[in-house]
Amino acid sequence: MRPRNFFVLLALGVAALTASCGKSGPDPVVVGLNLELTGDIQTIGQSAKNAAELFFAKQNEAGGIELTGGKRPVKLVTADNAANATQAASIAQQQISRENIIAMIGPNSGKCATTASDIAEALKCVMISPWSPDPMTTMDPVAGVPKRYVFRAGSTDELQGRIMANFAAKKLGARRAAIISDSAHGAAQAAGFKQAFAAAGGEVIEEKVFEAVGKDFPLQVGTIASSSPEVVFVAASCEDALDILEAAEAAGLNAKFLGTELWNSPQTIRMTALGIDGLYFCRNFDHRDADPKTVKFVEEYTAKYNTPPDDVAALTYDACGLVTAALEKSGKNEREALRESLARTSNFEGVAGTYNFEPGSGDPVKSMPVLQIKGSGLEWIGDFGN
Repeated sequence: MRPRNFFVLLALGVAALTASCGKSGPDPVVVGLNLELTGDIQTIGQSAKNAAELFFAKQNEAGGIELTGGKRPVKLVTADNAANATQAASIAQQQISRENIIAMIGPNSGKCATTASDIAEALKCVMISPWSPDPMTTMDPVAGVPKRYVFRAGSTDELQGRIMANFAAKKLGARRAAIISDSAHGAAQAAGFKQAFAAAGGEVIEEKVFEAVGKDFPLQVGTIASSSPEVVFVAASCEDALDILEAAEAAGLNAKFLGTELWNSPQTIRMTALGIDGLYFCRNFDHRDADPKTVKFVEEYTAKYNTPPDDVAALTYDACGLVTAALEKSGKNEREALRESLARTSNFEGVAGTYNFEPGSGDPVKSMPVLQIKGSGLEWIGDFGN
């Protein structure tokens, strides 16, 4: 028996045993946090915990969540999965079956979110992963269809490609584009860009794909340069993008270069040393965003934790907001009512963009900030949708 199937069967058995005891639900609205508070990405888990506590502390100060019959306070149940997939699944089973949570926020790690989401789906409890990039977090691997109870707050790779295509066409006025992508990590982004750029009236005139080994950026960039694109979409990590941009500079490729969350790295600042005028990338959140909601969130988070919020903090804050808004819209402290209400979310204005969930999908269609890399650092350009 596969490990994931074992945990699902175990969770279903415990849920049945718990139900047979006839335990009534608690008075507060109970929300579970399944986070990586220790292990190799503990800073991510801590950011998520900080944001959730900030959000629900403010909610409770205002009286709680407004449901039919009046406001009810929120109780947080927090557990550390230590960035371990088995532990994340065990916590999901515990929180859903014994703690009687209405929804689970997290995990963030792709491997943890995927195993926990299998449990959430089996037990019919809403789960939102703020940050997981794994497509299988929201997809049923057996049926090949989206999970009904599992959502994410972060953008998918395909959406990032679409956003940068629309930025290129509508903001930069580009009509001729080239793409260079990493076969392992950039395929979905490249596909999203190509489709959206064509829909916006543009044409992808050259496309190159490279493998993890045997990279020959000067040759690929030289071929791209000969086609004279106005923009080049680079769906690759920041480290590979730096090599590609250096090859482009050497080849005299006069174009603007576009990236995605894959460029979101401490190494991004090295791009400022290149003599390229026109480097742009999107990411899930930037604390320089001028939107009033974002400014207020940054101020409150920074005042409480003495550091600006990162993208995980912002996405977690929005995940909490999505759950709260959906509960208040349904008026019920019931899992199925929450799922139905959340699935119909439209134009939810969060601190990391405006969210919509299309029918049958737990992946949001949302706006993202686009930044320009300049000699002075990063400059927020604006929020752009697909």
